[in-house]
Amino acid sequence: MNDKAKGFVQFSGKEQLLPQEEVLEKRPKKNQLVIGLPKEQSANERRIALVPSAVNILVENGHRVLIEANAGASSHFLDTHYADAGAEVVSTAEEAFKADMILKIAPPTTEEIDMLGNQQTIISSLFLPNREKSFFTSLMAKKTKAISYENIQDKSGAFPVIKSMSEIVGNTAVLVAAEYLCDRNYGNGVMLGGFPGIRPTEVVVIGAGTVAEYAIRSAMGMGAQVKVFDNSTYKLRAIQRHLGSRVYTATLQPDLIMNALRQADVVIAAKHASCGVSPCLITEDMVKQMKAGSVVIDVSIDQGGCFETSKVTSHQYPVFQAHGVTHYCVPNIASRVPHTASFALSNFLTPLLLTMADMGGIDELLKRDAAFGKGIYLYNGILTNKHISDLYDLPFRDLELLMAAYR
Repeated sequence: MNDKAKGFVQFSGKEQLLPQEEVLEKRPKKNQLVIGLPKEQSANERRIALVPSAVNILVENGHRVLIEANAGASSHFLDTHYADAGAEVVSTAEEAFKADMILKIAPPTTEEIDMLGNQQTIISSLFLPNREKSFFTSLMAKKTKAISYENIQDKSGAFPVIKSMSEIVGNTAVLVAAEYLCDRNYGNGVMLGGFPGIRPTEVVVIGAGTVAEYAIRSAMGMGAQVKVFDNSTYKLRAIQRHLGSRVYTATLQPDLIMNALRQADVVIAAKHASCGVSPCLITEDMVKQMKAGSVVIDVSIDQGGCFETSKVTSHQYPVFQAHGVTHYCVPNIASRVPHTASFALSNFLTPLLLTMADMGGIDELLKRDAAFGKGIYLYNGILTNKHISDLYDLPFRDLELLMAAYR
């Protein structure tokens, strides 16, 4: 049987030279990113969004990074580190704000919003409880694309930036407690942990989320006796499962908490509230019954605090005493370890920025990655976050419908 009979056509050499139809793969045009890293204006914020090694990766992939002089100094990254990595070190914030995309930690201040040009992109924290309506209207007037770290999700529905910072906060909270517990002015000269022949220090943790889990891991690793309280038995079971240990757990019953507080050397309040305002679980009368020289780390202070006696402090003046109990109520504890926290944030942002560029820019990423799109609250000056719309009585548009209109 010849080839033709089998259903195959034998092309001659002449036929092979004829033009043939070819299907080409359509790929988005890679986009060069121009990224600005201004210096944080708040003395209470020491982190930076990109570390030098991350800048080097971005520059090697054809992108530009403009960094304001001394922007990384508080995180112990020098201008020479960034210059060696390929960044362009500029002398003023205005020059850094000329970039197409601005990466910050704290939300932009009024002065920084004034420096923004039309239709720039800014990625930063939002800290919604501290915002006023004018913050959003000012950004809206600039037709800004604004994205908040705390609302960005991954494909599993988790919040990767919040999770990584919470892990750091949980570990750091225990280290801070250990520092003040042995301080001669604020503590009783007690070593946090356990020691042969000596009663172990008692740590009470209120809450059973990520911060609590990592605080418990650190405290137990140092030999402390830990008690965990939460009103969710599901979370308490999850804590025991994640730790692989039958740590003491209990629901938020006032008599049980009070008994634990009387014996506690350290109390870490890490009860997160989805409504944005943490419940006041420990009254002033309960604090009065705690041991003098014990230490409270109120991680929930950014939502108002779990202790009635709590009030916001800063990294410059981090503690105060109430009824003999030392209170540490700094909102951004992760900024206490800015070098480590900057690496954690940079590790998240770098692959995200590279993917964004490969897809052709932020608009393409928003179209293809719905989880990332959860983080955007302003698209070209139009509010796309329903929660913010309800809080501040601002007009709202659905992001998907809005982007479809721009196509």
